[in-house]
Amino acid sequence: MTHAELVSRRRHLAIGLAVLSALLFVAGLMAGSEGWSVTSLWGPDAGLIVGEIRAPRTLGAWLVGALLGLAGAVAQGLFRNPLADPYLLGSASGASLCVVLVLAGSALAGHGVSLAAADLLARAGLVLAAFAGALGGVLLTLLLSRGAQHTVRLLLAGVVVGVVLGAFGDLATMAAPEALRGKQAFMLGSTGFLGWTSVGLLGVGLALTLPLAWRLARVLDALTLGVDSAVSLGLALPTLRMVLVTVLALATGLAVSQAGLVAFVGLVSPHLVRRFVPATQSFTLVASAAAGGCLLLAADVLARSLIAPQELPVGVLTAVLGGGYLLWLLHRRGMA
Repeated sequence: MTHAELVSRRRHLAIGLAVLSALLFVAGLMAGSEGWSVTSLWGPDAGLIVGEIRAPRTLGAWLVGALLGLAGAVAQGLFRNPLADPYLLGSASGASLCVVLVLAGSALAGHGVSLAAADLLARAGLVLAAFAGALGGVLLTLLLSRGAQHTVRLLLAGVVVGVVLGAFGDLATMAAPEALRGKQAFMLGSTGFLGWTSVGLLGVGLALTLPLAWRLARVLDALTLGVDSAVSLGLALPTLRMVLVTVLALATGLAVSQAGLVAFVGLVSPHLVRRFVPATQSFTLVASAAAGGCLLLAADVLARSLIAPQELPVGVLTAVLGGGYLLWLLHRRGMA
């Protein structure tokens, strides 16, 4: 592929993602509990329905997907493994454990809490618990691996932390079975609680993590050549790896705290970008964020529309879409 063809494909991908984001945003504004409705965009209740419910949910879903797509691209570049995902370092199990502890504590105190019913707790206690748990899981992984100097040790520590914290979460649900429903809702992921406050937090998070990751893209490019080659270029790999892990933890923790454990978005988004156009990490990071936003927003629109007035868990749809794509990719490669 010539340089001109590469530039052309990058431009086409960027334009395509921008157009798809705009179309999905309009679809998100029209999709409601009664199915698709164009008239709801200018009806008498448009200010409430669209301005306070659908618009922040739609924009928030795109931002959550963008953070997960960015985190997935960072993880795959950092570990030089196309199967790495944002939850690799214990953030998922840490967030799940803290959410279960909050729910179990409320249940044992005589106040059963549901993610769907207790809006104040869901937007305050559970959000803070999920964010702190995600960062705590990554911190525990770093302590166990003694920093980020060795990616293999870091990866193994993340697996161990995930298993151990997951076991503690199961013990907590055994002590308080009332927390099981809330845990299940968190594990499946939901965009139904996203409001303008969430949009502001997610937007600030993306505005901080994306430029920082973009500035460190040359480190990820160097790592594709191998650790020895990266060191020979004069890069301080231990410090730079720690910064990349911090970006990964912040992006993942913020996304998880607002929407739960949405599956496959962070894993599939970089695959889609690299399949369309091979590029340097700087382009891959930005494009993966946009692809993640489109993927999660598409799943959110489908979740609201397929069985309206009921909703499907958005994490189920992302797992079906993402898992189906990976199975198709494996099948194609098996036939090659």
